[in-house]
Amino acid sequence: MVIAFALPVFTSNYGSDDIELFSWHWNPVKNQFGILPMIAGSVLLSVSAVALAWPLALGLCSWLLNSSAPYSSVSRRLLFRPVAGLVRFMTAVPTVVYGFVAIFLLVPLIREAMGGGSGLNWLSAALVLSLLLLPTMVLVMEAGLRPRMEQLHLTTAALGFNRLQSFAYFVLPQGRRCLLTALVLGFGRGVGDTLIALMLSGNWPQLPSLPVDSLRTLTAHMALVTANEVGGMAYNSLFAAGAILLLINGSVSLALRRLERRADR
Repeated sequence: MVIAFALPVFTSNYGSDDIELFSWHWNPVKNQFGILPMIAGSVLLSVSAVALAWPLALGLCSWLLNSSAPYSSVSRRLLFRPVAGLVRFMTAVPTVVYGFVAIFLLVPLIREAMGGGSGLNWLSAALVLSLLLLPTMVLVMEAGLRPRMEQLHLTTAALGFNRLQSFAYFVLPQGRRCLLTALVLGFGRGVGDTLIALMLSGNWPQLPSLPVDSLRTLTAHMALVTANEVGGMAYNSLFAAGAILLLINGSVSLALRRLERRADR
């Protein structure tokens, strides 16, 4: 249905030869309805959030796998259950809670650090979105790497490797597809998130050049236009944005299925 409604928008340029769908200018007052800033905003925000979350998820996953060993230190074993429980609890926290807390805690800090402005920008949204993606990526990595760790650690211990060396030299090379799956899944969820971008990114339709600049994503654009427009050219842009968003998430899903097939083989 989304594709059926979007095709006329793509083929007729909103029904006018003077209006460009794929342009860098969104200003309904001047009859400009380009959605390229929103496409770029979605990609930039998702890539930056994944770039922050993925290394942290890998480090946290490594710590969890090594802290759960019976022969690890007492302090690490005592911390293992609270940290593992916190990671699982974070997956159940509604997205709006992350955004609401960030408005009162993170945004004022960024505003003071930057010497002014609203604090609602690419940096604020990327930091909170990375926190939202982190527990999911940790659980995906742990689910894929823990069986390999349990399968190999006795053999590698007999060869003189400790648990951390076994993880680094043997488990990680075999778990590259699992790590890539967590990366792709995090990107797909970042592209599809609405509330973090809507609450924290500033929602200015532009191509940001600095992390302190505002941006607008496709999902936030759809929420804003739906709330303010019924019919008209701005409203028609929703179908184009929805079709592009569906194409991105569909590509992510196909990539995950391809990774699963390769892993099964």
